Amino acid sequence: MHIVLVRPEIAPNTGAIIRLCANTGSDLHLIEPLGFSLDDRLLKRGGLDYHEYASMQIHPSLAGLLGSLPGRCFGFSSHARRRYTDVEYAPDDVFVFGAERRGLSESSQALIPDDQLLAIPMYADNRSLNLANAAAVVVYEAWRQLGFAGAAGEGGTSTSETPGAEPFDH
Repeated sequence: MHIVLVRPEIAPNTGAIIRLCANTGSDLHLIEPLGFSLDDRLLKRGGLDYHEYASMQIHPSLAGLLGSLPGRCFGFSSHARRRYTDVEYAPDDVFVFGAERRGLSESSQALIPDDQLLAIPMYADNRSLNLANAAAVVVYEAWRQLGFAGAAGEGGTSTSETPGAEPFDH
């Protein structure tokens, strides 16, 4: 799976998504310009020590990236009519999320087939979920459908805060 953040603005969100990618085997792609420096302490804090376990690339444009990835592309918008749970996901699918304050722009949405624009249900009159939460909801649904391929341990679960450490719930 591939997570694409188009022009992300908030370093801690991207840090949390780096951690999500490290824990789910997803690849992260950031589309420039970024609203923060990759040296930002909040980016590093949000990703904890997971940066070395995640695959992350930076790209100048969404169109160029989408042309290079083999999977289907799904974009996420509160205006989409189809729910993210209405899709049967594949291992090489690409999940595209817009910037925190603006969401996925019309020009970015135009690169994605209409039936592949998806929404995450929320209560009426709410604007959006936190970007890292939205990405986690979608990635875990896709990974669940794929049988949690590659998950660690019996049952594929661990709640440890430190890679390789004993889980704190034992």
